[in-house]
Amino acid sequence: MKFNWCTIQVNDMEESIKFYQEIAGLAIDRKLQAGPDVEITFLGEGETKIELIHNKNASSVTIGPDISLGFEVTSLEEFMDFLKEKNIPVQGGPFQPNPHLKFIYVQDPNGLKVQFAQHM
Repeated sequence: MKFNWCTIQVNDMEESIKFYQEIAGLAIDRKLQAGPDVEITFLGEGETKIELIHNKNASSVTIGPDISLGFEVTSLEEFMDFLKEKNIPVQGGPFQPNPHLKFIYVQDPNGLKVQFAQHM
């Protein structure tokens, strides 16, 4: 079995694309219309793919508090400086549960927790 993608319902497609491109470093794979009021964008490559869906008729998106996406960074300290430059606040951490891992959480534009981790 192969993992395909993680689907996220979004409030604002362009704002969400910008976050995942600029902050998580995912390139747009493809965009499509799924009817007159629904647009879909896939970002990433290989097994790191995210599907963003925006329904113009939905009033807002609700994301549960107990789910997060995780991305690996080379240097957590440098990444935190990068987030500061982009005015993206750290929502949690840095945490270091063991000598080999350190991570933080931020929120995407839809309120989804996104973890950035450095493996040491």
